[in-house]
Amino acid sequence: MPLSWPLVERRADFDAIKSTLGSGTPPCCGTVLTGPAGVGKTTLARQVVAPLDGVRWVVGTESARAIPLGAFANVVAPAAARDTIGVLSSARESLLSEESLVLCVDDAHLLDPLSATLLHQLAIDRDARIVATVRSGETLPDAVTSLWKDGYLKRLELSPFTQEESVELLERALGGHVEGLSAELMWEASGGNALFLRHLVDGAVEAGNLRERNGIWQLRGNTSVTSEFATLLGDRLVDLPDEVTNVLDLVALCEPVELDLLCDLAGETAVDDAEERELIRISRGGNRFTVQFMHPLLGDVIRRRLGRVRARRLRGRLVSAMLDRRIDTNHDRMRLADLALESDQDIGVGALTDAARVAIGLSDVAAGERFARAAFDQQPTIDSADALARALLWQGRPDDVESVLISLSPDGLDELGLLRWGATRMSNFLFSQGDQQRSDEMMQMLRERITLPILVSVVEAVDAVRALLANDITGAADRARAVIDDPEAPPTAKFWGAFGAQRALALMGRSDEVAGIAADMQMPSSVDGLLWYSAAFGEVQANVYAGRFDIADDCVARCAQFSSPGQYLAWAMTQTLRGFTAVYRGRLDEAVVVLQEATAAITTDSLAAWRFPSRMLLAVTYALLGQADQAREVAAVTRSAMQPVVAVFDPTLRIAEGWIAAAEGVRSDAVAAFGKAAASARESSQWAVEMEALHALARIGDASGAPRLAELATMIDGVLAPLYARHAVAVAEKDGVELEKCATELETIGALVSAADSAAQAASAYAADDDRTSASRAGVLAHRLAALCGGLVTPALIDADDPLPLTTREREIANLVAAGLSNREIADRLTVSVRTVEGHIYRACTKLNVTDRTELGLLIVRAA
Repeated sequence: MPLSWPLVERRADFDAIKSTLGSGTPPCCGTVLTGPAGVGKTTLARQVVAPLDGVRWVVGTESARAIPLGAFANVVAPAAARDTIGVLSSARESLLSEESLVLCVDDAHLLDPLSATLLHQLAIDRDARIVATVRSGETLPDAVTSLWKDGYLKRLELSPFTQEESVELLERALGGHVEGLSAELMWEASGGNALFLRHLVDGAVEAGNLRERNGIWQLRGNTSVTSEFATLLGDRLVDLPDEVTNVLDLVALCEPVELDLLCDLAGETAVDDAEERELIRISRGGNRFTVQFMHPLLGDVIRRRLGRVRARRLRGRLVSAMLDRRIDTNHDRMRLADLALESDQDIGVGALTDAARVAIGLSDVAAGERFARAAFDQQPTIDSADALARALLWQGRPDDVESVLISLSPDGLDELGLLRWGATRMSNFLFSQGDQQRSDEMMQMLRERITLPILVSVVEAVDAVRALLANDITGAADRARAVIDDPEAPPTAKFWGAFGAQRALALMGRSDEVAGIAADMQMPSSVDGLLWYSAAFGEVQANVYAGRFDIADDCVARCAQFSSPGQYLAWAMTQTLRGFTAVYRGRLDEAVVVLQEATAAITTDSLAAWRFPSRMLLAVTYALLGQADQAREVAAVTRSAMQPVVAVFDPTLRIAEGWIAAAEGVRSDAVAAFGKAAASARESSQWAVEMEALHALARIGDASGAPRLAELATMIDGVLAPLYARHAVAVAEKDGVELEKCATELETIGALVSAADSAAQAASAYAADDDRTSASRAGVLAHRLAALCGGLVTPALIDADDPLPLTTREREIANLVAAGLSNREIADRLTVSVRTVEGHIYRACTKLNVTDRTELGLLIVRAA
């Protein structure tokens, strides 16, 4: 079904054109819109003149260019005169028979000389209000050029859409949210040109590469234009010399291509000719000159026109030329393999496998699979099999992973090969299939058969990460530290050790140690690129738990380097990191978007260790925004997937469940969930998570964790733990002054959600002491912070806004009544008798002067 493309308002440009069509200061009587084809000149002109009377449209065309006054043939009466002056006079009178003429001239660069002269005369005499469009880069009639050079019309250069405008257009056309990475790639591919973007999106939808998943539109695969647009753009390629066509064909297959290589294959003269025709552009990057198309979508159009035989032969020529040169960059290795796959040249299994490793290292697992599959099909070695299995593992295809690996016998492998074979199978069992037993068996096999010390350290480091995810935090930290401190450990072992240590120490609140490890951590080429983001999560967590939010944001920014739709998993992991910092900073409007995108992108079971953080954070964000139903739905899915292999996430999930209960108004359930989270975190040495759970209790008014928070403040690095401890004591003592101070200090370090709750609790404490001035001041602070958080809704804020004279139990039962639960359902939810529920409802109705549970529910809804 074709998409319906809306108009995107260019308010500033619209107003600028409109201002020249009024009673402006002479001699100006309109606007000439200039810009490249497809930028939206005609659309904008039609928007401006749509409400005006007396509008006449004329269009310059190539076919009418040779006919005197050809552009005006359809809007003026035939002239009886034979001389030029008479024809012009007759045409002018015909046009001016309309009152208040608004003349719109599309493609004025194609006007014949007489039409251009008529337009010029109308502008000089101000007989008409004029809007004309002119394509940039075209040769113009002198009469048209003088329109703005002599000041008769204003000239307005229409720029391509900004990324924000392009995203607006995309989302309105698609009728839903577009994933950030996909939107950016399509904007870049279209160059911000509205027409190009439209055809690109239509083509991607038609090809199935742009699709909706969980309410998010995602680009998975290369962009593609429509056949209609390919034909339209292909008109620029008609009647080109064969030498220039050859240049374009080569560039289309290898863009961006090195200038010297292209000149060797196509000739310098042909390359110069293509550049003069503005078909290609040459740019410098470092010590290299590269060639790309001037038009961002021209390559796709040319590839459509290329026959398979010619394309295969040209790719072979490019491969041969590249092999004669030095292949010394990862980009060149991937480009060589990509060309070779569909060429008449064989680059060998080693080069294909090397390219697969490079692609996986750059987090483009789709390209990694393509290269590794070609290598494996030619020669199923441990190198090609391991690369292919890892690419498949990241894409959530466990059966395919197992099929590839069991095709090789481990008995014929040396220890390095056995380690790679066993570690990948172990990861597949653990993360994709959730099979703890078979994962343990594979680890045991590695321990028994790997004897070389340099490889034993890799086994120990990988096992440290397994221990981390299984919630053996101290064991993981100790094993990982031992590997890091081993001077004989290879880079791969040290990376895995740093991965495990950072994550474990972050949960323990030892952020200073994490900073030292992160500073020394190196990413060896043998490690999958996606593991970088898993390791970086520890650094981000450590800084957030320490209250060092700016450093955490810097770490996230270092991860955000993407250029391909094949890197969507890495992009989604970075979105999770962004969401983590955004939730704690209180940027909830940002958090909900990036976490929705992350959860939609990470759908594969092989990424359980990443699905949990994004989903838990999304549930918390929904809850803090008062969207309890959405939060409960996300949390339920997450809880159902909880397994021992990812037990490390259980305390954090319990915190999320606590905030959901708080959003539903059932504080007893929230208290219970936060308490269980704190106990679980303490038992496993997740002291930073325990701190968060106890602080959550304090934020909903339960200060029972204050003594333990004071202990944790001496154990956890950074400024956050001491602030949390002070806040809990202030809650216990109902100390409005200290609560307000805590709110101010929490705001200063960037913890806006916690600051808002502390300010709200200060307002309630002041009100209880009948200090109305202070209560008002603290209330204003709480509301300002809640607004900065994107509409924060928490029990503390609700209590400060609407201090109903109800006990905690009466309030939560009233909330459940408002949610539509029956007395029996409420009793079951709270594990009390129906009679007890009825008694609380009766007392709440009495206090609030309402007659029954229906009125009680309505009152609570209005109060919320």
